[in-house]
Amino acid sequence: MRKHYQIEIAENAKNLLYIPAEVQGNVKRIAYGTLAVELHGITHPKGKNILLISEDIAAKLRLPNLKTPLHLFLHEQTLYLGPLVGIFTSGFTPFPLRPIGERSLFFSKLLSVEKLVGAHAFIFGEEHIDWENGTIDGLFYLERGWQKITVPFPNVIYDRLPNRRSEKKVNNLNVKERLQKEYLIPWYNPGFFNKMDVYERLQQDPASAVYLPETHPFTSFSMIEKMLTNYGHVFIKPINGSLGFGIHQIIFDRESQAYFCRYRERDGENKLRKYQTLEALFKHVFKSRSLPHMLVQQGIHSLRVNKQTVDFRIHTNKDNEGNWQITAIAAKVASPGSVTTHINNGGMIKTMQEVFNSPEQEEEAVKKLKKACLTLSHALETYMEGIIGEIGFDMGIDRDGNVWLFEANSKPGRSIFKHPHLKAFDLLTRRLSLDFSIFLTEQTIINPEEVFK
Repeated sequence: MRKHYQIEIAENAKNLLYIPAEVQGNVKRIAYGTLAVELHGITHPKGKNILLISEDIAAKLRLPNLKTPLHLFLHEQTLYLGPLVGIFTSGFTPFPLRPIGERSLFFSKLLSVEKLVGAHAFIFGEEHIDWENGTIDGLFYLERGWQKITVPFPNVIYDRLPNRRSEKKVNNLNVKERLQKEYLIPWYNPGFFNKMDVYERLQQDPASAVYLPETHPFTSFSMIEKMLTNYGHVFIKPINGSLGFGIHQIIFDRESQAYFCRYRERDGENKLRKYQTLEALFKHVFKSRSLPHMLVQQGIHSLRVNKQTVDFRIHTNKDNEGNWQITAIAAKVASPGSVTTHINNGGMIKTMQEVFNSPEQEEEAVKKLKKACLTLSHALETYMEGIIGEIGFDMGIDRDGNVWLFEANSKPGRSIFKHPHLKAFDLLTRRLSLDFSIFLTEQTIINPEEVFK
């Protein structure tokens, strides 16, 4: 485990830097975020493993006295304190108790792990940046609640924009481009995945392709007819959809030669309608939808519990060594008549133990799902643009025991953590989402060509 050190600020001292006794090396410069000060550091005279810095130097660095231990990175006689992590988002409000509206609770829980991680982390948006002075009025979550503190530009930025609409705003795009190109700040988890894009890129990796159900952009009824002949049912999904909205299941019944469509109305009611032709089905169900923005996916005969479909949510995160870890795994059980297992569609979260009849069945399923998701994580990291630090996978297991990828999410939801037995996963995923910033910070200092290649 990487070590972090307590930082103490000496109020009645000038131009002073004592470095921890076990940190070996000549220090002529100290840096915090993107600010640095020329200063000769000496080993702590009492042999303590703390970093003591005088108040005047802390002020020049804009180093807040947060009582949070930090990592120290010594490279070419510069001692870097950090990481200082900026979490970029939008949707700020003028209310001090809920500065990011309904998401304030999520962010407060995310920032609460910074002492475990050994980092300073804050929330900011484009309106908090002072480009002229190279500082940000960051929102920190402290014991007294939310507090705005002016800090330097951070070592790394964690993208938590809430949706595609905010991601496409010109101001947010400009912030991202400028901080990456002008200040060489690594930006991780940028962008929402496009389902077709993910599918086409994963097809390039033989180890990942085995987990992919046949998927095509919508082009014609004949293509759907062919897939219905092969698989019995298909799913029609929005290419850029989320939370299960807009997903339709089309089933062909060979005995009656009829087509059935299962979907959820906008008012939340589940529907199952019968049509004699595919054309009639589309004319009625999809009359207000843009078919070129939909994809067609092979139907999988998934495992069932009490006649209800089950699929699985698995989270993967990169740790502070830059390695992929499985950080959460849970089952999702669809409500009766629902086309998806999503919670907003009435689905239920279950532990793996709750959905398998025996420990042996559970162990085998967990082993298969973990192997698949680690393989897919490495492939997405290779074939997708940007620095990816976390992924949420929606996976299925069919009745023959084969594992399938239904969807990969670059900004996974956290509804599974409402289950009382999944709280440990909640903490682990939050911790590792910041832990990865330690690895990125060190790489940016020592091997920047690897980060920005």
